[in-house]
Amino acid sequence: MVIIAQCSAAELRERVREAMAVYETAMAYPPGTGAQRAGYAVGHTRLAGFRAVLAVEDRDGRLVGFGYGYASKAGQWWHDQVRLAIGPELAKRWLVAAFELCELHVLPDYQGRAIGREILLTLSELVEQRRMLLSTPEGPTRAWRLYSSLGFVPLARQYRFPGDVRPFGILGAHLPLTAQSAAWQG
Repeated sequence: MVIIAQCSAAELRERVREAMAVYETAMAYPPGTGAQRAGYAVGHTRLAGFRAVLAVEDRDGRLVGFGYGYASKAGQWWHDQVRLAIGPELAKRWLVAAFELCELHVLPDYQGRAIGREILLTLSELVEQRRMLLSTPEGPTRAWRLYSSLGFVPLARQYRFPGDVRPFGILGAHLPLTAQSAAWQG
């Protein structure tokens, strides 16, 4: 059984290597990518509005998934990239009082069990902001279907972030995610 629970910034910092190994595996990035990103993740734990949720295997305490984010603010790398991608009109509506879902990943062997959904719903209950934004690789993926089933809508498509060759969609949803919007659709 997998346990989904809020974690503190300090706890995520303690488990950052595990979390970045999940990230690397789930995103199919080359070996070492997670280790390179660990410093960024630690830095994110110190940002205003930071919230995190872990998915832990109850038998052995192994981290099998996680999600985290923070309050979106001008001057933060992702916020500024999204502002460029969605344009000024959408930015006025979506980047105010917004939570940036920075990472949400589940090990491939655990995907398809609604773990990502539970991480996201739990995280959405913890944030104070009125909107949640995220980016995900383009394509008919489980992640894209999950976000759509929870009420996320595309704000920009085919966006290429510096440092990644894949195109991404930038999605947003109004909070709270409701039970109605959270009905699993596949």
